[in-house]
Amino acid sequence: MATKIRLQRHGKKGKPFYYIVVADSRAPRDGRFIERIGSYNPNTNPATIDLNFDQAVKWVTSGATPTDTAKAILSYKGVLYKKHLNGGVIKGALTQEQADAKFAEWLQGKEGKIEAKKAGLVSKKEETKKAALVEEAKKREAIEAAIAAKNAPVEEAAPEVEEEAASEDVAVEASAEETETPTAE
Repeated sequence: MATKIRLQRHGKKGKPFYYIVVADSRAPRDGRFIERIGSYNPNTNPATIDLNFDQAVKWVTSGATPTDTAKAILSYKGVLYKKHLNGGVIKGALTQEQADAKFAEWLQGKEGKIEAKKAGLVSKKEETKKAALVEEAKKREAIEAAIAAKNAPVEEAAPEVEEEAASEDVAVEASAEETETPTAE
């Protein structure tokens, strides 16, 4: 029987959640399966992957072929690298201690990268929040300045209006005198 390691979709529309299962290659996607070896949630950042590592290595070693997405998940978790190192131990190129040391070193580096990504996401979120607060403070200051200008005393503007009105009256009288003088001749 040909076995596959694949994803079995669950969750509601737009919010998928997957089980990582070992199934007969002829079984439908969400149908019968032999064993559930983990879960995958792509809705979180970074994606949440829970995997029974030992069972995954056992199934990959015994010949179960993963689908493309399942292969990416297994590679991300180190299952395929562990299989590769175990193949080296079987061939005699490595001892089990050397293989375990290499895998532990790889795992430590991988965890460092994941933690760095999480820290980067948190710091980016904080920077975005600070920038939003600065923008909000600028908008608030602009609104307060507009309100202060609107509520400023009106007395200062009134004398200017009176002076302009007086100058207009003088100009009207002068134009009236000019129009009367040519008719007098």
